[in-house]
Amino acid sequence: MRPSKNEPLMRALAIEIKARRLALEMSQEDLAGKCDLDRPYISLIEVARKQPTISVLLKLSEGLGYGLPEMMERVMSRYLVESK
Repeated sequence: MRPSKNEPLMRALAIEIKARRLALEMSQEDLAGKCDLDRPYISLIEVARKQPTISVLLKLSEGLGYGLPEMMERVMSRYLVESK
């Protein structure tokens, strides 16, 4: 898979996922277990090196305790700040 050319969007996603995980006092291992994903994959997403598929985004949003639309709203808010 080719890396995203939209780096601000990837950073916004990474920041939102990590911020929510830390707010919930979860480790990467905890989140990976809840989402049925590998911990290194979570780490790569959190540093904006991997671009998750829509099915992975759904797993992550559920693992972080909110719906996909809410998570994407938060990502878009961050993205608007990042892309300025």
